[in-house]
Amino acid sequence: MRGAPGPRSSPRGPQRGSSRVGVARQREAPRNAAEHAAKRTGPRAPREHRKKSGPPFIILTGLSGSGKSQAIRALEDLGYFCVDNLPTTLIPTLAKLSLHAGGDIEKVAIVVDVREGGFLSSFPKIFRRLRKLPKLNPILIFLEASNAALVRRFSETRRPHPLAPGRSASEGIREERARLNAIRDMADEIVDTSDMTVHELRQFFMGLSRDRSQARLVITLLSFGYKHGVPVDADLVFDVRCLPNPHFVPTLRRRTGRDRAVAEFMERDASTVEFMDRLEEYLQYVVPHYIAEGKSYLTIAIGCTGGRHRSVMIAERLRKALSEIGGARVRVRHRDVGHA
Repeated sequence: MRGAPGPRSSPRGPQRGSSRVGVARQREAPRNAAEHAAKRTGPRAPREHRKKSGPPFIILTGLSGSGKSQAIRALEDLGYFCVDNLPTTLIPTLAKLSLHAGGDIEKVAIVVDVREGGFLSSFPKIFRRLRKLPKLNPILIFLEASNAALVRRFSETRRPHPLAPGRSASEGIREERARLNAIRDMADEIVDTSDMTVHELRQFFMGLSRDRSQARLVITLLSFGYKHGVPVDADLVFDVRCLPNPHFVPTLRRRTGRDRAVAEFMERDASTVEFMDRLEEYLQYVVPHYIAEGKSYLTIAIGCTGGRHRSVMIAERLRKALSEIGGARVRVRHRDVGHA
């Protein structure tokens, strides 16, 4: 997965057979009729699944090398029950199980493609049956990429094309593209991954997910003491040993940064207040960028000498500031507060 322009999809629009709009910039001229047909996208009649309120049953398919494995991992991170390379004949069984599983399986995503022998012949009929099931919300997503991008990916992975063992990847890609046209025509979403990074592909599926609570960034504010070692799992580390140390105030030495007396002592110092304000401002700016990137976990470590006073107090203050950011869930952990 390479490039940077960002996720692109072609949701089906109002009229079937009308003039079509490109999914992505066409960087190379189609080399044959099959590829030319595959590059056409545009408005289609609204699919029935748009009107259903049941849990999503996502079926991922498309060209070999188009990024289905990365897509299914992204959906798994979003809380989907995922199955890769499910035999086509078992799709209805899994669909019915998902409807009767209650809270055990709320959202399902599967990958089906030409690796399974009966896929091309049996899938269209099976998918039409799924559309008729009451309460099921089937969504067919077709992933594709340009010939040049697919050839490059097969070259980088050194894997043979599943339809062209013993032949060139280009031959297999052309054959697969032509044979998948009918299934592509049934898709609710078509995603061209030619210029997409893994992160951009993940971002597309985060936007597709209806339950955004599953896609929230979990922020861990971790206070620690440098004399006990820097946390190895920290993404961001801030050293607050430059601030006044309550340890040298006899009445505060046995207290921690969670005590109001320690917080008041630190807040009386103008430089400490300015430091905390600037740190809050920086994190309130940068955290939304981590959310937009699709990061699931962010550990922010704040360290002082012993990990009992300054780092604890600042971590507690940051909890409130970062909790106001939409799309993030904040938790605080004081690693060394128990050390003497």
